[in-house]
Amino acid sequence: MNNLSVLFDYQGELPECPTWDADSQTLFWTDILQKQIHSFHLITRRHEILSFPEEVGCFALRHDGGFIVAMRSGIWLTDVDGTLVKKVCDNPNNPQLARFNDGGTDPLGRFWAGTYWGPRDYNGALLVRVDNNLKVSVVQSDILGANGLAFSPDNRWMYTSDTPNYTIYKTPLDICGEPGLRQKWKTFPQGNGRPDGAAMDSEGCYWSALFDGFRIARFSPRGKLLEEHSLPVRCPTMVCFGGDDMKTLFITTTRENMTADEIAMRPLSGAIFTLPVTVAGFSKPRFKEQPNKDQ
Repeated sequence: MNNLSVLFDYQGELPECPTWDADSQTLFWTDILQKQIHSFHLITRRHEILSFPEEVGCFALRHDGGFIVAMRSGIWLTDVDGTLVKKVCDNPNNPQLARFNDGGTDPLGRFWAGTYWGPRDYNGALLVRVDNNLKVSVVQSDILGANGLAFSPDNRWMYTSDTPNYTIYKTPLDICGEPGLRQKWKTFPQGNGRPDGAAMDSEGCYWSALFDGFRIARFSPRGKLLEEHSLPVRCPTMVCFGGDDMKTLFITTTRENMTADEIAMRPLSGAIFTLPVTVAGFSKPRFKEQPNKDQ
């Protein structure tokens, strides 16, 4: 298993959005279906849970403490204990049909959040960006399930995936971080895993959790497969880098929609794994609000 380990004795329903906080040596993540944000302090091994009124698809740590969270009905700012402080915007999709899913911050500290189109009858999901002044824009559409957000080390490219459509995209970014025309970067054959959540390393390589694929994979900037690491569970959901040297990969997995027989066969489904790797990654910038002086 290439030194793969279980972080601690925990199995969630749909863990996602692992986020490393180097200052406190803490891993955060959401369990979307349980409407929770979890934290695990690596030194004390203390596990804490914050509860929310709706599913939390993704979140980011705020510079001044607390979180920015993308819940089913909209995006909110919260304090450190999860109390909702300010609503940033409504879900631009119909919240009855689409919840927020994958997201995080870019190198400029802006928050991106994608949605998942529940009916799956057409590509009805969206990718939304919240700027530092809390201005909200719908940046991309024609998505079925938004995932895989990551940014190249030179800040010239944004990567995203559409998991149900087996596709990873890359989008050029100008010097102000504004996106250009999205282009297909990599497609996957059906039946061997779908690209889910992801992270970027310092060499510009893209690490993808291959949902339904029993593994995670590392791809070069040109899309060449460089590494694969097997998992004892079917559905990894996302990866992030952390640890003292940023060379530990944290891997979230799910047991959503699994039968009792499959869970008995693969009891670590829903666990969080750690994997030491040879190249460092990046921690996600905190989201920092900067009031708009024109308002």
